[in-house]
Amino acid sequence: MLYFLLIQLWIIDHMYQYSLEAFQTFFFKAIDKTEESDDIDIRVPNLITMIRITIYQWVSRGLFERHKQIFLSQLTFRLMQKGQLPIHYTPQQMSFLINCPMNPGSANPLKKWLPDKAWFSIQKLIEIEGFEQFATNLAKDAPTRFQMWYNELNPEDRALPLEWRSLESQPFQKLLVVRCMRPDRVTTALNNFIRTSLPSGGDFVDCDRAASAFDVLEMAYQDSSPQIPIYFILSPGANPVLDVQQLCQKEKMDPVKHLHQIALGQGQDVVAHQKLDMANKEGHWVMLQNVHLMPDFLIELEKKLALFAVEGSDPQFRLFLTSDPSNSIPIGLLERSIKLTNEPPAGLRANLLRAFRFFPKEEFEEKDTKVKTILFSLCYFHSMMLERRKFGSKGFNMLYPFSIGDLRDSAVVLQNYLESNAASGKIPWDDLRYIFGEIMYGGHIVDDIDRVFCKGFLFNLMNDTLLDEANMFPFTDDRPGAVFKCPAATTYEKYIEYIEQELPPETPLAFGMHPNAEIDFRTTQCDQLFKTLVELQPKDSAGGGEGADTVQSKFAEFASRVADEAQLDQNKPVVEDILNKLSEEDRKPYQNVFLQECDKICKLIQEINESLAQIDLANKGELTMTEQMETLMQFIFINKVPPTWTKLSFDSTRSLGSWLDNIKQRLEQLNFWKEDPAKEPYITFINRLYNPQSFLTAVKQVTARRDVVELNKLYI
Repeated sequence: MLYFLLIQLWIIDHMYQYSLEAFQTFFFKAIDKTEESDDIDIRVPNLITMIRITIYQWVSRGLFERHKQIFLSQLTFRLMQKGQLPIHYTPQQMSFLINCPMNPGSANPLKKWLPDKAWFSIQKLIEIEGFEQFATNLAKDAPTRFQMWYNELNPEDRALPLEWRSLESQPFQKLLVVRCMRPDRVTTALNNFIRTSLPSGGDFVDCDRAASAFDVLEMAYQDSSPQIPIYFILSPGANPVLDVQQLCQKEKMDPVKHLHQIALGQGQDVVAHQKLDMANKEGHWVMLQNVHLMPDFLIELEKKLALFAVEGSDPQFRLFLTSDPSNSIPIGLLERSIKLTNEPPAGLRANLLRAFRFFPKEEFEEKDTKVKTILFSLCYFHSMMLERRKFGSKGFNMLYPFSIGDLRDSAVVLQNYLESNAASGKIPWDDLRYIFGEIMYGGHIVDDIDRVFCKGFLFNLMNDTLLDEANMFPFTDDRPGAVFKCPAATTYEKYIEYIEQELPPETPLAFGMHPNAEIDFRTTQCDQLFKTLVELQPKDSAGGGEGADTVQSKFAEFASRVADEAQLDQNKPVVEDILNKLSEEDRKPYQNVFLQECDKICKLIQEINESLAQIDLANKGELTMTEQMETLMQFIFINKVPPTWTKLSFDSTRSLGSWLDNIKQRLEQLNFWKEDPAKEPYITFINRLYNPQSFLTAVKQVTARRDVVELNKLYI
């Protein structure tokens, strides 16, 4: 099953290619690492646990942060479907969690605080056994108590009102409620669910989160060999060169003599071949950077590595590769390599731990107490700058490539400044804030407002109060549970323990933002997670378990909805019928706009109906199923608008179900107008038009004629 999941990863990204040979290598490594026991009841569970975590760790190190939870969720759900986790659920509940369908047929009675989307999802939730009374309890029995739960910062950790409190003992079923009402908290709730449901779940969720990039590289090096390169998939600001040089020194090799770095470009392929041949014989290391720039060379490299495997290599020979994500990388090279990403981990705690662990224990213990305290706050500042980027334009107006190099250089400057000012006993706060905020981190910042924020945050953080255990969360002294004080100078291990135990739960308050700032990006994160899981679902009932949705069932459900609920064909506004009601005098700018809208939406509806009819005939055996029909069915299965419909559709990023609802809303507006097409509607939703700009132009034209004003002098 694990290897089946690895095969699916290429759907997410071309760089995620894994071979059976590599899988077997780590499979047997896991067996070797498992504690031996003569008792089969102990040995087998230990083997299963070790194989899972070893394979997961190997794969997750090469995944981007945004994909790690997707892979872990897929692993957990597949184990549930195979009956290997003691979790009670039904295929209907699993389908609801992944797809979160909506039923917009009922008006939202809680519109003041509950979004329509949440209410429509609840209308589908009550169709699941055990949830029949949820909507009634929510809207009539205890709306105030449900509202209090809804407004919690971490509702996934709070018990629901009434008898729904019992869902605390049914965490999977509680996920369904969170999915409906607070989609922004689903990713956090899902991590909590995996922690408690998967054996040693915390090891999976927090895999390598606290380890530094060098620690991860060192562990990967232990798994590498002369025939298995280490492949760095680069992200903005990442530079693995220093880590490789440090590893070279730790292995008692001289980086100047034994590490050959080659940045690929025109003419460098010859140099690369020479260095590879020499390093393979003499046991040196070769680091080829930006290999995606020379895809033809990579084909030759793949052949050379195969030749090395046949002829034999010096045991110390290692090959390191770096590249941006690219579709031009040969699959064979990707499958052969141990892949590593250099992205910072997700979450403030993980970033703070990784930033702090970047400094060796021996060096840290030798530092002065003031340096320790300021360095700890600098690690917090670094983590805050990294994490604030995930909020998009709310965090920074531009995306900046902050990296661990900024922290390293800032720490060096800090040490030098405090040593030079040791005689006076004063800390040059102004100088430190200027260097950190204007040069080290500020050197990346080009937006004036972002620069003001950076300076302001440092001014609040780095001052004399920091040495008196000041609160590092800005302006949260009066908020319970949102205070993180800078600890007094202590040992290296005590600092790590303090981060793990005292850092409050994830909150935007740590970055100087309102608690609601994360709703948008976490909702998007949730949508992307389940959108990808839908694409990765097995397309037949055998893969999804009894009662699971299939391509055929999904298609039949959608076709039935189009025919019975949407009734697109019956409701489409026929242009010829409308023209018969209009005289030449009635054909004014507004009428022309609406006629164009009617013509476009009628063509779209015709394409939808014809496509569905053809597939229905093919399913009955009356037509030959074509590749285009199969593609359309696959898109319907994953709840995406098929490409053939997109060509005739209005611009939209909606899922298929929401897109169909939007067509109905557009038809309602056009059908209301066609009853008396000579009149302009009192209200027009321009977001329900193919071309809103044409309607705004019509407004200007009508106004210009009525008020006798030149058209080019009117603005909207």
